[in-house]
Amino acid sequence: MRRDQRSPKQDPILSSQYVVCEGRYNCRFEALDRTLRNLMSVTDQHKTHQPFGGKIVVLRGDFRQKISVILKGSRHDILASAINSSHLWSFCKVLKMHTNMRLLMSSSDQDEGEMKIFANWILDVGNGNIGSVVGDELKVKIPDDLLITTTDDPLSHLVDFAYPNLLQNMSDYRYFQSRAILAPTLKSVEKVNDFVLTIFPGMEKEYLNSDTTCQADENEDVKQEWFTPEFLNDIKCSGLLNHKLTLKPGVAVMLLRNIDQTSCLCNGIRLIVNKLGSNVIRAAVVTGRNIGDKVYIPRMNLIPSDSGLPFKFQWRQFSLTVCFAMTINMSHGQSLSHVRLYLPKSVFTHEQLYVALSRVKSRSGLRVLILNEDSNPKSSTTNVVYN
Repeated sequence: MRRDQRSPKQDPILSSQYVVCEGRYNCRFEALDRTLRNLMSVTDQHKTHQPFGGKIVVLRGDFRQKISVILKGSRHDILASAINSSHLWSFCKVLKMHTNMRLLMSSSDQDEGEMKIFANWILDVGNGNIGSVVGDELKVKIPDDLLITTTDDPLSHLVDFAYPNLLQNMSDYRYFQSRAILAPTLKSVEKVNDFVLTIFPGMEKEYLNSDTTCQADENEDVKQEWFTPEFLNDIKCSGLLNHKLTLKPGVAVMLLRNIDQTSCLCNGIRLIVNKLGSNVIRAAVVTGRNIGDKVYIPRMNLIPSDSGLPFKFQWRQFSLTVCFAMTINMSHGQSLSHVRLYLPKSVFTHEQLYVALSRVKSRSGLRVLILNEDSNPKSSTTNVVYN
């Protein structure tokens, strides 16, 4: 579209007094600036030279929470991707919020003084103000009342802490709405989910994905017969699930792709499996706006854009994963009544520990299991904070 052309879709932006958007990433920040300058210059050429086309832009975000993921990037690369490294940052006025709204909206009988102490402790973890430096790492001791210290079968106790009386409540979607086990890595998450799956009654059903190479211009020198199905099935890259998906009726799952945004079937929505078909899976929505709705999930096609391979391939599978446990990054933005943090290995990037601890609505709803190299519980863990 030429600059002098005007679309009806521009009218809400042109007539609005301000724009609200998610902050933290300077690439989005600067793209928004260029877009607004172009849009506003349709009616006033002078707007081209004003930040954000003269619009007031409200950026919401928290530097204590996860920032950009830079593939194979250094600490410097990650910090350089934040909005406070942008040339536009000098035009911003920073307004700070000081109240932990998750703790404030909890329905539990929290003592106001204890709630404030807990909120300040979480804030200190996020700012890197507590702990001791050991070598190049910042070690933080978790308070004793928040620890799971059982030495015999700690994983089983972790699940019991997170999901007490699981089998008796498996048909109650409200039971799953605000509970989760969080872990820093996908490997740890899969270990917990596989364990919980063995507890559930009923016959399990396995769904295998279908992988095929794509015939595209950039693949013209690649022959399909070079790659066996076994090779394609073993490929692991960002955004792809494992070759095999194992489910049972009644298990909690999470949707990993946007299917229908108008019906809130979006990435991150949690569901309870009702029926396992060959071509579709029926499930009930347990989070979001349409709680209780029955939906049908089909298989989807996906072509990874960052597989790191010299060819493109298509992956076909149900975009679901068992979600009794989820990665800390996937929990971003959620408010949970019961959080169990599973740390068989330490967090590995900026503010993962803070994000995990701050998901909870009350101190009594948080428990942490930290394991040493011998899989025995311990009381301290590594905190990663990029200042």
